[in-house]
Amino acid sequence: MNLKFTFLLLSSFIVLMACSQKAETKEKLNVPKIDAHTTFKLTDFLVSNSELDEAVNDVISQLDDTAIIAQLIMPAVGKYGQTRATIQNHINHRIIGGVLMLNGTKDEFTSMINSFEKTNKVIGNLPFLYSADAEPSLVNRKIFGSTPVKKAAEINSIEEVIQNAQQISTDLNEIGINYNFAPVVDVAGNATVGYRGFGSKKEQLIPWSITFIQETQKKNIIATAKHFPGHGLVSGDTHSSLQTIDGELKEISNYPELIKQGVLSIMVAHIAVINNKKYQTDGLPSTCSKSIVTDLLKTELDFKGLIVTDAMNMGGVVNVPQSACKAIEAGCHIVLMPVDAVTTHQELLARYLKDEHFKAQVIEAAKHVIRMKICLGLLN
Repeated sequence: MNLKFTFLLLSSFIVLMACSQKAETKEKLNVPKIDAHTTFKLTDFLVSNSELDEAVNDVISQLDDTAIIAQLIMPAVGKYGQTRATIQNHINHRIIGGVLMLNGTKDEFTSMINSFEKTNKVIGNLPFLYSADAEPSLVNRKIFGSTPVKKAAEINSIEEVIQNAQQISTDLNEIGINYNFAPVVDVAGNATVGYRGFGSKKEQLIPWSITFIQETQKKNIIATAKHFPGHGLVSGDTHSSLQTIDGELKEISNYPELIKQGVLSIMVAHIAVINNKKYQTDGLPSTCSKSIVTDLLKTELDFKGLIVTDAMNMGGVVNVPQSACKAIEAGCHIVLMPVDAVTTHQELLARYLKDEHFKAQVIEAAKHVIRMKICLGLLN
């Protein structure tokens, strides 16, 4: 009788353990949510807010190491990016936290985002940041079927800037894109980037850029000033190779007012800096330089928003070993368009697991991304 009773007890314990494990597994599949009674807006991101800090900490506490590192990685999908199937595979393996919608149709991108988010809900991934190069000068050839707008250099008034930003943002909202890599705030000197911003007249560059930023962010879309620390006076093309600023950082003066007026994101370019007494990149692109990202952008300019690299498959950075790790060490939060998202995740995870200081940097970067997702309303 005792033996039979013992067997029954053991059987019951096994069943209870199995049910508990299933419950735990089911719980892990749930996407972390914040308090339904607490709502935040994009305007809250840059403001000190203990409730928002608590919400961020609550979300990140529910993520494992794989999901934390995934927040930092944003590959591209489309004609010049990865295939839809590849991105779907990355989502299934939980190694990315966002996607750049790169060269496709409005309908295709809408369909992809709907599909990706359905998978995220099933798997338990956090919702994604979906970005686009929706600059006035590029949007109509980056997103086919988007409403035609004037190119930046064709805009003649602040009223047209407002109309332009509102129309672009309306299209992005319809697609599901919540992160615009615009405006270009480089001076109009370089043939690669100069025509893409409002810098054809120096006096209009900053006020028009601020207007574009503010109108974009009113539509619940992150605006991005680029390309820090300044690409307009650099003669070469960072798509092909590493370019260099020799001496004074003449375009830095474009950024303080943008930061003061609340731009939420800044993109860092693959540009080295030499012969500058205060800021040197030691042969590395700015994306991988603590001197530029942390010392200059974060500390001196007091930027507290989201810092994204330019595409990491570009010639200006692609030959840098462990470039993603270096970018996070430098102070960036998002690694954009890595050559291989799988390898990038593996490299970041390996360093994260053995280096406590680097782990702290990764967690801080992930908190920035999660904070932005909360302020966009993605986790309500």
